[in-house]
Amino acid sequence: MDEVQQPLNNTPRGPYKILVVEDEDLMRSIIAQLLRAEGYEVHEAHSPEVALDLFNSERVDQIDVAVLDLNLSSNVSGLDLLNRLRAIDPELMGIIVTAYASVESAVEALHSGAYDYITKPFANDHLKAVVRNALKEKALFRENRFLRRELREKYRFDNIIGKSDAIEEIFRVMEKVARTDSSVLITGESGTGKELVARALHFGSERANARFLPLNCGALPENLLESELFGYKRGAFTGAAQDKMGLLKAADGGTMFFDEIGDMPLPLQIKLLRALQERECYPLGSNDPVRFDVRVVCATNKDLDREVKAGHFREELLYRINVINISMPALRERRDDIPLLANHFLRKYEKSLNRTGMRFSRGAMRVMVDYAWPGNVRELENTVERAVILAETNVIHSHDVPDKLRGTAAGWNTIEGSGITLEELEHQHIKRVMDKVGGDKVKAAQALGIHLSTLYRKVERYRLEPEGDGAADPPAEPVAVGRAGSRVV
Repeated sequence: MDEVQQPLNNTPRGPYKILVVEDEDLMRSIIAQLLRAEGYEVHEAHSPEVALDLFNSERVDQIDVAVLDLNLSSNVSGLDLLNRLRAIDPELMGIIVTAYASVESAVEALHSGAYDYITKPFANDHLKAVVRNALKEKALFRENRFLRRELREKYRFDNIIGKSDAIEEIFRVMEKVARTDSSVLITGESGTGKELVARALHFGSERANARFLPLNCGALPENLLESELFGYKRGAFTGAAQDKMGLLKAADGGTMFFDEIGDMPLPLQIKLLRALQERECYPLGSNDPVRFDVRVVCATNKDLDREVKAGHFREELLYRINVINISMPALRERRDDIPLLANHFLRKYEKSLNRTGMRFSRGAMRVMVDYAWPGNVRELENTVERAVILAETNVIHSHDVPDKLRGTAAGWNTIEGSGITLEELEHQHIKRVMDKVGGDKVKAAQALGIHLSTLYRKVERYRLEPEGDGAADPPAEPVAVGRAGSRVV
């Protein structure tokens, strides 16, 4: 009994509650005593009416399992009653008991949502085992639901860290497309968070209760990639000892995420295109199609338009997967988010590594903001984790980060501890770059790694515009939806 009496999801609760519905007094008493001896809280009902009253009573908390006689003496059968009870609580586990067993009644009971079917006379140990297994399955169901809720919470849109214009624009696009079934192509450099966005789209969609299955298209050779994607039948090739379901079918009702879709071999691209068009695929070694219903989200760090021109990617497949394009900006293009991300990772690793009260010095933060981050957010996270491990005090200084970061920000290091603010440093840096390029804002924006419209706002904010400049109005913000390769900044 200890195995099924444990609290679920760390939520304290009393013993499991069993409802026994049996119109024969002796049989009802035998079943009730047997289950009470196992430590359950048992409620008895001699008719469907009493059972419904007990089920809806405020005196009785949630019933976990109902043991019902199939042939009650009233006009309502055990199956009818089970259907009514499950309409109130779909999680109720029903066990049907009858002395008049038949294949037809057993099938009908299971189709009506009963967990199991027991015939009289039954062995006491058999009834106890069936009840115990029903509770285990219910526990697994609750645990699965709890974990899905946790995943949905983890991958909420607002858990994506950032307040820059680029990220805010991505949020707006994600909110519009999440609840649709349109295919999405997420582009951007490695480490920019493409899979995080893909998962957020899934858990913000109507498919959130189904599976999100990722497949790295560059991690497997072509033959293994095909068998993983479409599945195979026993004997289809050497080593295929049993049937295996493909990922497209396994993700049925959910989301299929093709990571690094640009690395998929051309012959497999043709097969995938047909499968997506027909919503069916053929497992290896089978002539029978398998239907599937998935939402397709893809990601790549390649320019697929260029890959199409080079003959490395099928144009028709690009049209199929690129209904909506979300282009993830490189971290150097959203430097305003670096302090937010760095502090987020600091809190994360401070907790996991049993450090407390840690913070960055101004010099360390300046170094991180000024660094180009070729590995993007992934590299920043690794850098912060390393700093938390190696820092000798609760303050992470610039010498606690890798030398390569300090090498790109040597000018900043000379003023660590001077009290100058990050805003003042930004002001000075933009002014130096503007002076160096003779006031050319296009060149200055390129040198700073920011979008031109962002530079216009900062120039206005810091009053860097010389009088009588006659500069043109700032360009409109670009949108996130477009052809592959379009940029969100």
